[in-house]
Amino acid sequence: MKIAYFDCIAGASGDMILGALLDAGLSEADLKEHLSNLHLPVFDLRSQRVVKQGISAVRVDVLVADELPERRLPEIKAVIQESDLIDEIKTQAIHIFDRLGEAEASIHGIPTDQVHLHELGGLDTIVDVIGALAGLRALGIGRAYASPLPLGRGFTSGAHGRIPLPAPATLALLKGVPVVGSDVEMELVTPTAAALLSSLVESYGPTPAMTLGSVGYGAGSRDLPIPNVLRLLVGAQAVPGLGTYETLVSLETNIDDLNPQVYEHVMARLFEAGALDVTLSPLQMKKNRPGTQLWVLCRPEDADAMAKILLAETSTLGVRRQRVERLSLTRSMETVQTPYGPVRVKIARLDPEQEKIKPEYEDCRRLAQEKQVPLGEVIQAAEFAARTQKLT
Repeated sequence: MKIAYFDCIAGASGDMILGALLDAGLSEADLKEHLSNLHLPVFDLRSQRVVKQGISAVRVDVLVADELPERRLPEIKAVIQESDLIDEIKTQAIHIFDRLGEAEASIHGIPTDQVHLHELGGLDTIVDVIGALAGLRALGIGRAYASPLPLGRGFTSGAHGRIPLPAPATLALLKGVPVVGSDVEMELVTPTAAALLSSLVESYGPTPAMTLGSVGYGAGSRDLPIPNVLRLLVGAQAVPGLGTYETLVSLETNIDDLNPQVYEHVMARLFEAGALDVTLSPLQMKKNRPGTQLWVLCRPEDADAMAKILLAETSTLGVRRQRVERLSLTRSMETVQTPYGPVRVKIARLDPEQEKIKPEYEDCRRLAQEKQVPLGEVIQAAEFAARTQKLT
């Protein structure tokens, strides 16, 4: 599987993403062919090679007639629905524009169907979104990753007057995404790029392990104190079938004054809210008090909810939080037939010749109780069935 890594050196915009895709190997003719499926009024997609502080990059401009009207959200979605784009791209694009609309609606305090996207309602935004989706698909990219996004500061002008940077819509779209501040007084991440990256990128952090195939540079329109480029790395997953690295959040707190009976309730609430793992570890705290470390592993978008549970349900006054990288094996869930009944098994693959088989405990326990046999016998029967029934 091909993967892509967006290295947002100086931020990101829709046209920078398109430029990076073209520089990484996307054919401009293929891109224009995909965009023709929109059946929009005549526009011209112009790409040219430019140099940004010594770095050669592709600059993309979407040229449209000045008199073309801006579109409201329902109109944009209608254009996409009525196009000849494949269903997968239609679904992705509508999801992205829905998120743009929701962000604007929350900022202005109006219903989503009344949102007028102003600067985001133009044909060039539609081209940026559809072009990025079609370009990733044309390059055969199955997973996308990115660096933390740099955010500029200052003000810019918009339909409602002077707007602080980062733009409110950009910030609304980047909730749960790693960001880093920049001293550059300019918009570095546009709302369009924020919607695209936050919808497509699986995790943020260092470059994932890959066998590098191509590198593309997309240029921004302005000159900055740093090279105004977005760098795209495209390659094959370094160890096919092993799995993928994902960025997760680790939360932990030390507690020495909580009724131990409460921990079961806290763990149940955390798992119900989406925690990937919860552990309790004994420790010795200040004044030689015995205590417990409560540790939670979760996805970035769930971290705030997890922290709120910890603060509300325990006696702690603070929660430590940090991002961690986890390598997850490729896995699937299958059902096998045993002499005692059906059992679900989780199969994790290291490679085509090596796998780990884990029968679901609750299934095995239920059958052991129903058939009045030792639990270990049901587990062994499930493992044997998984290895002999050619599930993999």
